[in-house]
Amino acid sequence: SAAVSLSLIVALTVIPTAAARLFRQSSNGDRATSQNGSSTSVVTPETQRRRPTNFVQRPIEALGHGIVMMITGVNSWLQKGFFRRVTIVFALMALAGWLSWANWPKVEYLPPGNRNLVFGILLPPPGYNLDELMAMGQIVEKELQPYWDVDADDLSTVPEGAPAIGDFFFVARGRQVFLGIRALDPLRAGELVPLISQVGGKLEGTIAIGKQSSLFEQGLTAGRTIDIELTGPDLRRLVAMGGQVFQDVRKNMPEGTQARPVPSLDLSSPEVHVEPKLVQAAQMGISTADLGYSVNALIDGAYAGDYYQGGDKIDLTIIGIDSFSQDIQHVNAMPIATPSGELIPLEAVADVNMRSGPEQIAHRERLRSITIEVSPPPEVALEDAMVIIQEKVVRPLRESGQLEGGYRVNLAGTADKLTNTWDSLKINVGLAVVITYLLMAALFESWLYPIVIILSVPLGAVGGVLGLNLLNLWLQFSTGNPQMMQSLDVLTMLGFVILIGTVVNNPILIVEHALILIREEKREVKPAIVEAVKTRIRPIFMTTLTTVLGLLPLVLFPGAGSELYRGLGSVVLGGLLVSTIFTLVLVPTLFSLMLDLKRLIFRSSVV
Repeated sequence: SAAVSLSLIVALTVIPTAAARLFRQSSNGDRATSQNGSSTSVVTPETQRRRPTNFVQRPIEALGHGIVMMITGVNSWLQKGFFRRVTIVFALMALAGWLSWANWPKVEYLPPGNRNLVFGILLPPPGYNLDELMAMGQIVEKELQPYWDVDADDLSTVPEGAPAIGDFFFVARGRQVFLGIRALDPLRAGELVPLISQVGGKLEGTIAIGKQSSLFEQGLTAGRTIDIELTGPDLRRLVAMGGQVFQDVRKNMPEGTQARPVPSLDLSSPEVHVEPKLVQAAQMGISTADLGYSVNALIDGAYAGDYYQGGDKIDLTIIGIDSFSQDIQHVNAMPIATPSGELIPLEAVADVNMRSGPEQIAHRERLRSITIEVSPPPEVALEDAMVIIQEKVVRPLRESGQLEGGYRVNLAGTADKLTNTWDSLKINVGLAVVITYLLMAALFESWLYPIVIILSVPLGAVGGVLGLNLLNLWLQFSTGNPQMMQSLDVLTMLGFVILIGTVVNNPILIVEHALILIREEKREVKPAIVEAVKTRIRPIFMTTLTTVLGLLPLVLFPGAGSELYRGLGSVVLGGLLVSTIFTLVLVPTLFSLMLDLKRLIFRSSVV
């Protein structure tokens, strides 16, 4: 907005002054005297022949003259018949609608970018301790050694299929191994993702997940994750459904899809369960809440109150000595105070048992939940992956009746964000069209003429779709990778919003000049429209050509960050080209039909 406002000021102040000085003729031989005696500059045939750029200018002028005559001739022919105009309008609008529908790409949320960080997660079978996890990490480190133990100046020893590794680390934590990798060549970081899956596949019973870190996400998420959320009251039943969903995802999703359960579907983590003896506890005057607080304080620590020192509030925590939690016998013998001040062992009012359970318990809306995180491969659009999951995973689960009794399944994560963003964008596009229409209605002082201009927007939309498809063909040809594609992500969608404000500029020039010829010079409607097209072709092509040439490097040239903006550039470029070509035919035809309709309805020739 700031750039456009500044350019408007420059166009109204600087450009007229600069043009006056630029075109001032200094040669007296090229001046003519007007009737009032003033000297004016003229360009004679002799001057034209003396120009050094004539050999370049002449073919360009001939080409431009031919294009002008062709477009003018087509419009003159269309203005001679009512059915011709109606046919061409409906044909162009139908063609625009069909091309948009047939070539509309599947949508994404945000472009992942090409961040030079790939992380991997190895989920081992149940029962692995910390030493075994460290051994797993060392095996992976040894498998990746040919890629990181190389000379940066001589990469000929790097095995094919993946780039050299610049940095590598692994951490054994909890019940998983976490890996982090950076490529020596930052532009090839994404090629390390299959390498992690390949190496992790050599570890028996281990689930390996490799993801490239996204520019727009925080934490360990990859930016293209579909979360299948299962919620319900019973954890063991949720684990069973989670295992079924996990297997359905691996069976039905395309090759290269990665999935992992959060939290783990393993219920074999050792736990100590303290179950109150309600009768004995009641006889001692100990409530269940008091018993739970005492056990929590002696083992893990519990909040006791606040202490103020010098205006600072300090939380006081009660915590028992380490010997209380050494083994189950010590837990049984923990002292519990009764309301009368007597100390009794925990086993007198509770049963302490060793059992197994989950490593982590997650909740959503106060219900226990299990999430299956699904990351489709880059060549599969997020919308396609959502459709497959809905049809092949979620629908069979609902139809099987397993979700009765308070159990639910929902798609969340990036999938939920994509749905909300797409719905919001539809509203924003409609709002942009309405605002543009109202603004033009105020400028033209008419409700009819802006309709002609607004109907040129679909031509810009189909141009944006075709531009995006042509960009994908170019990327596949230039990279040699048939899976290389630019998806319709949120940033690319903004290109269609931008088109609403740009494709209407050319129709405004035609309609405004035609109205001037009709109102001020009293021209006939149809000749005035043809003349308006003829005189506005040059500025329309000049502005379009400069914009296209400015956008081409943005779209065609690769480089760091190009995957973020080339989609938007291709949509704007394609929309401008297609709308420029077709609006030179559609707008004059539709405008003349609108004036005929107005004359027929209001029985007046006033425009």
